[in-house]
Amino acid sequence: MLFDMRLPVFGLAFVFVAIATLFAFEWHDPIIGALAAAAVLLTAARLWTMQAFKRAGAAASLNQLKRWELRYAIGTCGFALLLAGLNVRALTYHQPLMHLITVSLVFAFGAGVVSRTSVRPRICIVSLLLATVPTIAALAAHAFSNHGAMLHTQLFAIQALLLAMITTLSLQSVGHLYRSAVQHHTIEHDMAQLAKHDALTGLANRLLLRDRFQDAVVHALRKGENVAVHYIDLDGFKAINDHHGHPAGDSLLQQVSRRLEATVRAEDTVARLGGDEFVVLQAGVAQNGEAEMLARRIIKKLSAPYAIDGASMSISASIGIAMMPDAGRDLERLLSRADSALYRSKTGGKGRAHFCKREDAPGDHRAVA
Repeated sequence: MLFDMRLPVFGLAFVFVAIATLFAFEWHDPIIGALAAAAVLLTAARLWTMQAFKRAGAAASLNQLKRWELRYAIGTCGFALLLAGLNVRALTYHQPLMHLITVSLVFAFGAGVVSRTSVRPRICIVSLLLATVPTIAALAAHAFSNHGAMLHTQLFAIQALLLAMITTLSLQSVGHLYRSAVQHHTIEHDMAQLAKHDALTGLANRLLLRDRFQDAVVHALRKGENVAVHYIDLDGFKAINDHHGHPAGDSLLQQVSRRLEATVRAEDTVARLGGDEFVVLQAGVAQNGEAEMLARRIIKKLSAPYAIDGASMSISASIGIAMMPDAGRDLERLLSRADSALYRSKTGGKGRAHFCKREDAPGDHRAVA
């Protein structure tokens, strides 16, 4: 959002430079001329920074993003100081129309910075105060200068008070807009989490699993590696659910989820498809032995006793494994082939892991609990 405002930045700077240049030539004022030249250089730097961010921002790390944000803050605060400088200098002259125009620039800057920078309140507040506080002070000082015009003191004092009031209201608006933005992004994040994560365990659901699978396939094909799909079913879960109730079953599923996450690598994905069925997507597999070793670790990890409501409970796990690309390159086909292998693991004694075979027909099998 900060770096997507090139037109407002250019537009306000163009008006600033035009007005400052006009006044510099009219009153032969080198200070106002210097402010106009500084605005040209600063705006060019700001626009270049915004364009550079567009090229590098998507791949930037958190620390790099902080540095980009600092550059944006420096540019915004720098322009605020130029605005203040123009008004302080303009108010050394007794030219009410000139003052009207230069103070209007501060109002325009304030409206823009509040509307587009409130997502970063520190940048917004600092830049707003840098532009308004010196201008308010200059207006107040000019109000008490001796020019002999009717209502001179009163009108300039009112203008200073008006700018101070609007600044205060703008600061309150920053807080409101920031809280609204945080609430909006929080809700958006929560909705995205619900859409791609299992509500009970917090694991990936089928939708997120499909996205991670596509990424893993692209990476594997580029490096000449394989992807293993482990289809996991818990042995004995139905008995625990029936005898101890659904709350105990839910607690068990949550503990199983944490154990699975602790067993796999960061680049692997653990998903829950529903009930007591889980899938582990193992990326970057060089040979089948690596998939078999992970399956054995999962079985050992899940077979350790669980403490639920003060009681010790035990289950085991059966696993069916399908390898990409040997068993296919489509996730649904791999899941179906892994499910067939899982069926053989369950009927072969449970607590086992089998790779799918060529004769495994795609299709779901009802596993024996």
